[in-house]
Amino acid sequence: MSQLIRLTCMAVAVALGGCDVQVHDETPTEYPANHDIGMYEIKAAVTRDALVTPGSVFMFALGGKERVELSPNRDGSEWHGLYSVRCRSSFPLQFLAVWKLQGLATKQKLEPPQPREVKLIEPPLTRAVSIDTAGKMPKGGWEGGVPYRIATAPNTRITAAHIEPLSQDPAEVAAAKPISVVGSFPLDVPCGTPTEVRVASTAQRAHGNLVIDTDHPAVAHWQTKIEFLPK
Repeated sequence: MSQLIRLTCMAVAVALGGCDVQVHDETPTEYPANHDIGMYEIKAAVTRDALVTPGSVFMFALGGKERVELSPNRDGSEWHGLYSVRCRSSFPLQFLAVWKLQGLATKQKLEPPQPREVKLIEPPLTRAVSIDTAGKMPKGGWEGGVPYRIATAPNTRITAAHIEPLSQDPAEVAAAKPISVVGSFPLDVPCGTPTEVRVASTAQRAHGNLVIDTDHPAVAHWQTKIEFLPK
């Protein structure tokens, strides 16, 4: 009798050894942040052992309060979904697999055991702007706006801005001298909202770099080339 029990236990152990589901996270470690769409593809590869009932596997992506049901390909080996997030520099990701065994109970597992962070990279801010100076100079000089839009923080503050020459060459220093920053700081930049830093020039032709300082670590300092010229 004791031998029968041992054999039964061994058979159960062998059976349970073939009832697992393996999940391999194939989501990239980072994405360029896209505030307009705000959706990022998440994906995982899945293999199942022989005792897992075909078609019984369900996959979910978890991230904080988010729970996203994933869709499989035809044979259930690949699962895809879209994670929605805006105004953040990363999001947590963890996969939940749920499946049934042939004649046994439902099982589930988390992969990885602890959520990992998928980074969202702030897109480059404005690199260059050209401002038209055609016609008679207005009072205070020709004026234009340099647009900025930040996607990875609920609110960013431009704490200061100033003009620098493109180089220390005397001609470049002279070309930047007529340009000034218009307005006061700090300037709040809500997530995804276009915001302008205003600049003016008392010369019809001038150029230089507008340098902004922000409280966002990804763009703590940003340099935009600006050029005033008639068009």
